[in-house]
Amino acid sequence: MLCFACSKGEVEQSNETQERQAVAVLTTDSVSTLISDSGITRYRIEAPQWLVYDKTEPPYQEFPKGVYLEQFDAMLAVQASLKADYAYYDETTQIWLLRGNVHALNRKGEEFDTPELNWNQKTHRVYSDSLIHIKREKSIITGVGFDSNEEMNQYTILHPTGMFPIDEK
Repeated sequence: MLCFACSKGEVEQSNETQERQAVAVLTTDSVSTLISDSGITRYRIEAPQWLVYDKTEPPYQEFPKGVYLEQFDAMLAVQASLKADYAYYDETTQIWLLRGNVHALNRKGEEFDTPELNWNQKTHRVYSDSLIHIKREKSIITGVGFDSNEEMNQYTILHPTGMFPIDEK
């Protein structure tokens, strides 16, 4: 009987462990936070909901209702921004997955729209296999597939199409 009780306890503990992994360790609603570097405010993050799962394998963070990020210059003017309907961050690989109406604005004022975007913080690369639409000052470029540095100012579009102005001179 004692062995049976120990065995039953182990099963319950295993179920409790599995249940614990399925529950977020942190659930935050209506997030608005500033991130500074050396005393200078650099970023603002806003999200309706932020979930942190640290007992899963891999541990991850999720923004199921979307996320908005702004990057500031030293005078607190917005230099770049990023918005998505959904975001997922894998803490082990350090890869962000952004989905649904992803919109980014780089420092040059170029606007990027795509249904899905990945950002690898280890390699400092931003990429997607999805349709990408880039609005520039004098042109609009579309294509399927995209690879860029994380500032999104040096990029390659696979299978591009677009409209480009031609200087007749």
